[in-house]
Amino acid sequence: MGTDSASQSATAGDDRRDGRDETRTERLDRNWGDILQELRAVQTGTQIITGFLLAAAFQPRFTELDDYELTLYLVLVALAGLATVLGFAPVILHRQLFGRQQKDRLVHVANRMLFGLLVVVSLLAAGVTSLIFDVAIGRTAGYLALGAALAVVAAVWVVVPIIARRSR
Repeated sequence: MGTDSASQSATAGDDRRDGRDETRTERLDRNWGDILQELRAVQTGTQIITGFLLAAAFQPRFTELDDYELTLYLVLVALAGLATVLGFAPVILHRQLFGRQQKDRLVHVANRMLFGLLVVVSLLAAGVTSLIFDVAIGRTAGYLALGAALAVVAAVWVVVPIIARRSR
């Protein structure tokens, strides 16, 4: 797993800027561990939402859904399925690359997959909120809930990172 001393010292020098004194391999291991922790956190929420959606189909009131609500429900089930697969994807990739000295590729690709998963789960959460408001209160409430949820998603994805960067 060795790197030549020039690239190792350049990497270590780069990492010292953030107070870390680690090799490139140690940084990749740490980043992979961070990705796994984030996947675990997202997986729990995804499982709860997916369970809710699957259980909803077996409720007596499910047959009362109109075409819009049924379409939204099916889109949400598809997003939940996609989120589940995206949650497994980095682990599958790890199995495929295991022992091939490609941790840098693993971390890079898994990071992209995690971003995709977070986008899907964000949309899923907004859609579930809209569906619940639509069924419980009415179509206007569903649209308003969707707008509010998407605004929160946009704030989390755009506004919060901008504020965090400026506060450095």
